Formats: sequence, C-alpha cells, structure tokens
Amino acid sequence: MSGGDMAKPLLGHRSMEGDPSITPAAGRTIGVLGSGDFARSLAIRLVCSGFKVVVGSRNPKRKASLFPSAAEVTFQAEAVKKTDVIFVAVFREHYSTLCDLADVLVGKILVDVSNNTEINHRKESNAEYLASLFPACTVVKGFNVVSAWTLQSGARDGNKQVLICSNNQEAKRTVAEIAQVMGFTPVDMGCMSSACEIENIPLRLLPAWKIPIFLALGLFLCFFTYNLIRQVIHPYIREQKNKLYKIPIEVVNKTLPCVAYVMLSLVYLPGVLAACSQLYYGTKYRRFPDWLDQWLQHRKQIGLLSFFCAALHAVYSLCLPMRRSHRYQLIETAVKQAVEKKMNIWVEEEVWRMEIYISVGIIALGLLSLLAITSLPSIANSLNWREFSFIQSTLGFIALVISTLHTLTYGWSRAFDENQYKFYLPPTYTLTLLVPCTVILAKVIFNLPCIRQRLLRIRRGWEKGRYVKFVLPSATGEYSSGETSSNV
Repeated sequence: MSGGDMAKPLLGHRSMEGDPSITPAAGRTIGVLGSGDFARSLAIRLVCSGFKVVVGSRNPKRKASLFPSAAEVTFQAEAVKKTDVIFVAVFREHYSTLCDLADVLVGKILVDVSNNTEINHRKESNAEYLASLFPACTVVKGFNVVSAWTLQSGARDGNKQVLICSNNQEAKRTVAEIAQVMGFTPVDMGCMSSACEIENIPLRLLPAWKIPIFLALGLFLCFFTYNLIRQVIHPYIREQKNKLYKIPIEVVNKTLPCVAYVMLSLVYLPGVLAACSQLYYGTKYRRFPDWLDQWLQHRKQIGLLSFFCAALHAVYSLCLPMRRSHRYQLIETAVKQAVEKKMNIWVEEEVWRMEIYISVGIIALGLLSLLAITSLPSIANSLNWREFSFIQSTLGFIALVISTLHTLTYGWSRAFDENQYKFYLPPTYTLTLLVPCTVILAKVIFNLPCIRQRLLRIRRGWEKGRYVKFVLPSATGEYSSGETSSNV
C-alpha cells in the first residue's frame, strides 16, 4: 500500500461486507496453531460458527481439556495436514519453532493474528516476518484487532470490524468468508505493507482523545489556580483567614462548570471559524488550516469531556450541604441572627435567582446528556442525518444558550459589586462568558437572511468570481443559441 493510502482514514478502506463474491465458508476445516487464550477463544468462535476445528499443540493431551469437545486437538504436524487455512496464534518469538513444519505448510494460507508490545517496535511487521520464514505459504494479516473476549461473546458485544491485508487477493477473500460467517465485518486494508499499521492499531491508547484531554486539563489548571487565588489565598493575605478546607470540594466545584462551559463553546467555535473562512474566500473548496481541521475532527471528544465535567459539577453540588464546614456555617449564621434578633431573613430576589439558576442548570445538563448519548455509535447509527444534525447542532446550540443563562443567573449582579474583585481580579464566571458569548453572537449573525443565504449558496457549490455557463436544449432536441443560456 502506498503512503497516500496509509494516510486515509479507516472508513476509507473498502468494506467486504455484502460482497457478492464472498460465499459462505461454514463447514470447512480450519486449523489453529497455539493453545493460549486467544487460540482457545478463536477455536470456540469457529466451532460455534459451524466450522470444523483442528488445533495443533506441542502438548495435545495436556491442552485438550481447554478446548471445546467439538474441536480436535492434536500435534501441530497432524493439524497442518488436515486443513488449508491455518490461524497462527503464537507470539512472533515462537515463529521459528514452526520451521520444522515448512514442508507440510507449502501452499497453505497462514493467518497471522499476533500483535507487538510497542508501536513500530520493529521495522518489519510480524506478518511480513512470518512470510519471510515461509515463502511457499500465503500469509494474511487479520483478526489482531479483535479481542479474545469479543471472540467468545460474539461480534455483538465488541468491535465487529476485522482488518485484513495480504498480497494475495484469493487468500484475502477466503479469510473474509471465514470472518463473515463468524459474524464480523471484513475490511480490506490492501497489500501486506499495511500489516505494520494494522498491528499498531490495538496499541494506540485513545489517539483521538489526547488533544481534548490535554485541553481539558489545561483549562482545569487555569481556572483552578484562578479560583484558588480568589477563594483561598486572598482571604489568607487580606484577612488572615485559613480557607484551605475549600480546596477539595468548593474550589473544585467552581472550576468544573467553568471547564464544562468553555469546552461546550469550543465544540461550536470551529464551525463558526469555518463559516467565516468560507464567507471570506467565497468557496467551500479551499482547504481549512491544519489546526482548524484537527479541531473540527475532535469536536465529539471535546463535547463528551464537557458533559463529563458538567456531570461531576452536579454531583459535587449535591454534596455541598453534606460538608461539616457547611453545617458549622449554618449554625454560625443562625446564632448571629438570634443575637441580632432578626426574625425575617427572606430575600425575594435571592430566592428567585437560585430557583431559576438551579432549574436552568438541570435543563442544560439534560440537553448535554442527550448530546452525549446520541454521539455513541450505536445510537448515532439509528438516526438519519437530519435527526443527528438537529440534535448535535440545533439542540447543542440551545444547550450552549441555556448554559449561558445558567451562568448569568449565577452571577446576577456580582459583576458590578466591587467586593467581588479580589486582587482586582473579576469573578471567574465573567471570564467564562467570553468565548460562549462570541459563539452565540456569531451564530445569530450567520442566521441573518442575507448572510445565511450566501453561506448556503457557498455550501452548495457556488464560488465567488467563478461562473458556469449552461446551454439549454431546444425543443427539437438540439442545443439552442446563447440567449437561452444562464450564468450561475
């Protein structure tokens, strides 16, 4: 496979599911070399799928009890003779032990299911190394991205895709037949040079989550430090009061909604920037900068992290009355009121503010939950494009607006109270409003009829400064002269 093909996303490769050239392969005999966990799970799945399974082991008598009774467990040499398709379920370090079988393996299809322990640990992939040891065999890379648990539980409880690559098209088709009968979706990844990339896939730890996680951690540290200065350091310096007890719950609880709110706005900000770029250049065919392209691709992860922080904020908020410090403060307030003989402490404005603040916050969390649920592949696949777009775009924007109302009702008039400016630093919520309000304002501007129509035309293929001439056919079936032409 060329370097350009390797750069394509997984969905860009051809799925072999539903290929009319793939015929059922159930009933044929399949060999498995190895007796480890994966080999046992593979044998179980093959037997359940209607295949005859013969397992090759160096100690068949001791290993026979580990496999299903329908599977034949024998010596490796005997197992190889009984089948033309053999799954090699042994580690790369043990490939050399199979060299004694080179004569009986001639012409066989070897399916390499192994993985490495590190990404790009060796220049040569395991499948290519196996092919070099047995040049008279046809090697196919496959099933390495499927876990032993998925094999035992069936494709419904795990990843359904089986990535396959080989230099022999007929061998790939044979393995694809087997995968399809087992309930998996075979995906053709090309020739054997793709094996290294396939072997790296199971070793990657959340590759699409690294940037969003670092972004969330960076925002958390910034807002946490800011809140720490305002709530803990300022009282200690100015009033000699020890407020360190606020760090575990109160400071964290004031930081989490800031992160959730800003992260939610960052989901929709790249769309605003993309729209600005399209309006400025008057075309949708100009490539976005790499940083904006990456940002657009990470919106799902950013949104899920926003929901995670919002959910933690809700749990922390429910725990606030349970703190011992809160109980002491209630008692202290009651004593002060008794000493001052205050009989009525009801403040109508504060009551309404808190009622609206909590109610709007619950609605915002509910909408975020809906966004998070519909981003799951199992749910998203059950929605058509209009339904998915409505939930993720329209309801998502509504969630951002309601979150803004939640933030404003929390702050209320505090932004105009000079006592709220600690070390001349404004309240934290005023900082969080900057990006979301920018996004909301931009969305409102883009929905103005004059701008909306222009943006829709651009997204339908119209380009500024370029015209396409269409000549309409005449009634006689011939093309007419220029007066019936139109410019778009």
